[in-house]
Amino acid sequence: MIQQKPDYNRIYSDILTEKLPHLKEKYSILLNKKDLSVLDVLEINKKIFGIPTKDTEQFNQQHHSYNKSDIFEILNYQKRNQLNNSQLAKHFKLSRNTVTKWKKMFLI
Repeated sequence: MIQQKPDYNRIYSDILTEKLPHLKEKYSILLNKKDLSVLDVLEINKKIFGIPTKDTEQFNQQHHSYNKSDIFEILNYQKRNQLNNSQLAKHFKLSRNTVTKWKKMFLI
């Protein structure tokens, strides 16, 4: 069974059209991308909704899932920005064990 990825372009376009039409032009470049990466989704979510409260963040973290391309993008972000596992985990709000597991699975 192939699990389909949500159409983030459509989701965020609808949110901007319905709730925040004055911001639609500002984020049009980002939303016109064919596929939004996990980094794009996190960025636009933070820009539209602001910094979440601790309770909201904790709830949302329980519902994250990452596919292989997302994991590679996160690990490449670590290389580009010369971050250690702890810094990367803190940036993306992951556990250090998750980062270590991903590195073992995909880089070695």
